[in-house]
Amino acid sequence: MKPVRVGICGLGTVGGGTFNVLTRNADDIARRAGRPIVIEQVAHRSIHPDCDITGINATTDVFEVATNPNVDVLVELIGGYDIARELVLTAIENGKHVVTANKALIAVHGNEIFRAAHEKGVIVAFEAAVAGGIPVIKSLREGLGANRIEWVAGIINGTGNYILTHMRDEGRAFEDVLAEAQALGYAESDPTFDVEGIDAAHKLTILASIAYGVPLQFEKAFTEGISRITAEDVEQADNLGYVIKHLGISKRTDQGLELRVHPTLIPKERLLASVHGVKNAIAVMGDAVGPTLYYGAGAGAEPTASAVVADLLDVARDISTEHRYRVPYLAFSGIDEDVSQLPIMPMEDITTAYYLRLLAVDRPGVLARVATILSEQGISIEALIQKEATEGELVPIILLTHRTKEKQMNAAIREIESMADIAGPVTRIRVESLSEGE
Repeated sequence: MKPVRVGICGLGTVGGGTFNVLTRNADDIARRAGRPIVIEQVAHRSIHPDCDITGINATTDVFEVATNPNVDVLVELIGGYDIARELVLTAIENGKHVVTANKALIAVHGNEIFRAAHEKGVIVAFEAAVAGGIPVIKSLREGLGANRIEWVAGIINGTGNYILTHMRDEGRAFEDVLAEAQALGYAESDPTFDVEGIDAAHKLTILASIAYGVPLQFEKAFTEGISRITAEDVEQADNLGYVIKHLGISKRTDQGLELRVHPTLIPKERLLASVHGVKNAIAVMGDAVGPTLYYGAGAGAEPTASAVVADLLDVARDISTEHRYRVPYLAFSGIDEDVSQLPIMPMEDITTAYYLRLLAVDRPGVLARVATILSEQGISIEALIQKEATEGELVPIILLTHRTKEKQMNAAIREIESMADIAGPVTRIRVESLSEGE
């Protein structure tokens, strides 16, 4: 069979890894695909030092690849929103299949891109957009196709997990570990996307769309970062039998779908609690299969390239298949007619348990007043720790509550923070058991 000709746009970390895997493993890849997959052209501004493109048709204009009649598949690895969107839509308009690792592009512009691809009858593949080398998209879209997915919860940002791991293992402050992560190249100089949950929300948006058959709705995802987590919080969570992880969580409920990223206390015995460092892991609950876990490298040159090349293999196998017989982009057939109208729930309507930490003046009646405020909002206390007074006669108080609605907790926190005997804001971390049947 004739080769599938690939144009790679971007030769940075992932692009260089993809180039190297395609060339190094060319024979095995051809045997798996049933035809050779060859690099027809590359477009780059800079080249990864481990990448040798000698003899390859190269350009600095990515749109030259998108319009090259000799290219069958455009691999978009430039990142970002605007140029990447224009590049992908141009490639689709020119009848090219697309493989991308760009989670921001898919989460924000995916609905438009898939509609354009559907009209042109081309494939858009994006396994590498979520959790690097972990094949979770293929597992959700195909392997778990028999299941009604109940919930998805995952550690889908390695930077945040690295920071929380070292805060727990070494008792260090957030700022200290972040600086180390930046020095090691795990975190960007501007770490906002990672530590504030935006990157994870992009990925969770994609997972939720595939799991439940809903449109991509990144703008409705709730995000909260980890920058306010202290070493004290990590220690107290450990004392209570929990580990703090920065999770993306999506659940199916009678009221709609939850779509949220935030620091979360999970029991130590859960498998997700044992995922350390820069590794990623996603737990999925299906009604037939039960709980499953997908673990591995969530980033890096060749782990991500592994997913990019796996998509290229799928394209090579399906390139001659009529469009309507291919695996749907987001698991459910059609573009508009089979999309579920399940609403995304506002965060204030979501129910969880809570960990609260506050500093109170060491004075009789303060704790009783806090308990009364919680009770008036219908919030019951599961556990309470009152520590010795700190300097300035402030007493750290740790509370663990039973499950309640976010809006009730918000109201209680506002009233507690208005008390004259409470110093500073109340720290609130949501608690999830992530157990079977929840």
